[in-house]
Amino acid sequence: MEALLWILLPGFVAVASGLLAWFVNQSRMEVRLAEQREALAEARGALTAEKSALAGSLETALQAAEERARREAFDNFLGELTVEQRHYTRENRLLSHSRKTLVLQERMYFRNIPLSDWIEHEIVVEDGADMNRLVQDMTVFDKAVVSINDVPRQKQLA
Repeated sequence: MEALLWILLPGFVAVASGLLAWFVNQSRMEVRLAEQREALAEARGALTAEKSALAGSLETALQAAEERARREAFDNFLGELTVEQRHYTRENRLLSHSRKTLVLQERMYFRNIPLSDWIEHEIVVEDGADMNRLVQDMTVFDKAVVSINDVPRQKQLA
């Protein structure tokens, strides 16, 4: 029996040391795996933070671009509004009295599409009055308001 003990004891010690070595190596591998998972979680967190920062700045950039495009489209629309103007003189004669009037007609256009009917003004003209000056002074559509290109830069920003 003593001989059997001397034969089995070294085998038992060898199996026990092999199991101990396996458990130690298994623990070391689990520690390294945990360290790699931690590094991976940090990298994912950094990427997520960077994505959210980029998404926020990208969203603001897109909103700014949309607003700018809308503003430019509106400015182009206002730039294409025009006013057609025509005038002539009319003389009304009553028995002994003669009255001369300047008839001014205007209408608004978008490109070549009329937006309004003719708007007519009658201005009583005195003898010797400057017709061209009366036509320039009397208008329904103020040129500076109609054409955005003619508005001074300070007013356009306000």
